[in-house]
Amino acid sequence: MRSVLFAIARASACFLALVLPASADTLDKIKSSGTILLGYRTDAPPFAATGPSGQPEGFSIDLCDRVVAAVKIALKTDSLSVKYVPVDAKSRFDKLEAGDIDIECGATTRTLSRQARFDFTLFTFLTGTELLVRFESNIHNPSDLTGKKIAVLPNTTTESVMKDAFKRLLVNAAIVPVKDHDDGVAAITDGRADGYASDEVLLIGLARKSQNPALYRLSGTMYSYEPYALMVRKNDSAFRLVADRALAQTYTSGQIWEIYKRWFGKWNARPSDALAALYAIQTLAE
Repeated sequence: MRSVLFAIARASACFLALVLPASADTLDKIKSSGTILLGYRTDAPPFAATGPSGQPEGFSIDLCDRVVAAVKIALKTDSLSVKYVPVDAKSRFDKLEAGDIDIECGATTRTLSRQARFDFTLFTFLTGTELLVRFESNIHNPSDLTGKKIAVLPNTTTESVMKDAFKRLLVNAAIVPVKDHDDGVAAITDGRADGYASDEVLLIGLARKSQNPALYRLSGTMYSYEPYALMVRKNDSAFRLVADRALAQTYTSGQIWEIYKRWFGKWNARPSDALAALYAIQTLAE
């Protein structure tokens, strides 16, 4: 009987090991390899992009640099190699799960459906879905979208937001998939689309860096609010705490506004009251 019970217990343990999610142990992984892998978007300025020097730069990159500093303190080491790994809107998820990156430093919206698969740090930014259109466009309100073609990047929250908006507002408009942000702007220029939908602050960055910024404007209507956060692997509270501590300290010290000014100040993009409140309520005490 004892042997039968032992066999049942062992089988139950094996079953639970299969159905229960395992801890990601990112800190152990980093300590063992001596390297932290930062996933970054190459096409999402001013949050993350490849800069003129060929190196990653942006608002989220600066925040991830502070996470790296916090990891060094947690692991009690000064010799930690940092490797930047380029990702796109689709590969960021698979690479994080596969261990090809340890944290995603980009412009990722934290949603409930994504939280079923990943964990997220404290919020890092607040923006919303807007439309970039040609300056002479007659698109100002949702009713102006009837019969129009709107470019979107597939596998993003923007795609869902616009499709839901069309249904909710009974607007007969078409979705035009594009391969990346630059292609979205190009679609407006070459007539493939009447507007390009994405997060407002990303659209500002794309228009500003274009060859002729005066060709474009925002539609003037916000279709959603998008809270950004850094994405990490599921069930790894130790690593997430290190990242949250780095962000909370950045918010508490006021350094977040230095970072904001570095990436948004030259565009005269005044921080919204909602963004200021977002940082204020995340100044967590140790």
